[in-house]
Amino acid sequence: MTSETPLRPRALMTPVAACCLVAAVGLFASVRVSTASSRWGADYFPNVTLTTQDGRSVRFYDDLLKGKIVAINLIYTSCQYNCPLETARLAQVQKLLGDRMGKDVFFYSITIDPKHDTPAVLKAYAEQFGAGPGWLFLTGDQADIDLLGRKLGLYSLPNPANKDGHTPMLLVGNEATGQWMQNVATSQPSSLARTIGTWLNSWRGAAPTRAVSYADAPPAAPFDLGAYTWAKRCGACHTIGRGDAIAPDLLGVTGRRDRAWLTRFIAAPNRVRAAGDPTALALRAKYRVEMPNLALSDDEVAAVIDYVAQQGRTVATPATAVATSSPPPREVEARVGPMLTAYLAIQRALAADSLAGVKARASDVASEAAKAGAVEEPVAAAAKAFERVTDLSSARTAFGTLSAALLVDAKRAGRPLDAALKVAYCPMARKYWLQTGDTLDNPYYGASMRTCGRFEAGIPSPE
Repeated sequence: MTSETPLRPRALMTPVAACCLVAAVGLFASVRVSTASSRWGADYFPNVTLTTQDGRSVRFYDDLLKGKIVAINLIYTSCQYNCPLETARLAQVQKLLGDRMGKDVFFYSITIDPKHDTPAVLKAYAEQFGAGPGWLFLTGDQADIDLLGRKLGLYSLPNPANKDGHTPMLLVGNEATGQWMQNVATSQPSSLARTIGTWLNSWRGAAPTRAVSYADAPPAAPFDLGAYTWAKRCGACHTIGRGDAIAPDLLGVTGRRDRAWLTRFIAAPNRVRAAGDPTALALRAKYRVEMPNLALSDDEVAAVIDYVAQQGRTVATPATAVATSSPPPREVEARVGPMLTAYLAIQRALAADSLAGVKARASDVASEAAKAGAVEEPVAAAAKAFERVTDLSSARTAFGTLSAALLVDAKRAGRPLDAALKVAYCPMARKYWLQTGDTLDNPYYGASMRTCGRFEAGIPSPE
């Protein structure tokens, strides 16, 4: 095992293997857990400095890990998919663990987007999800966070097949005993709480369970897609008839809201908000936590609406049409000039996974930049690199260089962007781009992760 090898101890396993281990330990309570702290201790974990949501500096190993039972995940606050669900799940686990939180059990949520996720941003995010004692939200230097992600086995390459862009993994462990395992961060909270609170504590204090014969088990109920989807994806934030939690109580919602609106909002809440829907914006303002895009199928959306209606004993109202947002007017491009007009055409094409017209528009950018002379030579050179583009991957690499050159040029000139132009940033690609419209249109991942990222308040200084 070298210092560069990510954490893969024998106790690091999939949820299925973990369940087998739990069963085995339950049957053989006399099995003794061997201490492996010398193997997974100070010589393995980077002791980098991180900053908490309260602005306090801490050392990763000395202050956060040593002698503690911990659960660690990677997040970024502008994530629209799994990160909010991960955090909501941990909020439920926090409640189940009760007063053990902050005493012998600790949660650490580390941002992979430290440029945006300052302590103040993380503090607001933590408050939205009701994070209490023992749960820290951490930021730091990008290089240190990357190192931690790899050493902990939590780092994952951007995955275009996953709309969230990264895998929602949770590392749980007991540094004192050397027990470590991975789990899915969106797993059921009762399972996570049992793993963290009993297995990692060598089953000390675990309540005895009475053995029950399989012959006495009740017959299995028919599979209910709505109930399953609710438990797996919705119940972390919502209740039905038990009052507001992180998000609103949905008792009677199918009577209050139009089913077509519910369908659109559950399927793609980010798009409904971006379209300026007043109900969606009012919900965000009231509850502060944005409902994430859970990437549910049409069948799952329909089933969960039916489940909520059944549970609430209400009847959905007839569906009516819901207005869709219109694309930004092309007149905007007329105002920004021919160079940015050509650039925006490239951005739209790549966001649509297309190379149509990309080289021609890049040539237009190069020609316009050349007219300005040496001052815009970096922009012209970046645009000419598209001549060597052969596929989407190389085009996106060239586009990242071109976008950086344009932003540097705008920063140097000190000129404001047109009001309709927006600067966007993708934490997974770690690249910026310019676009029009109010909905993110990511050119680096296209349709598979089209809304991944966030809008910037001004012109940044690309690294």
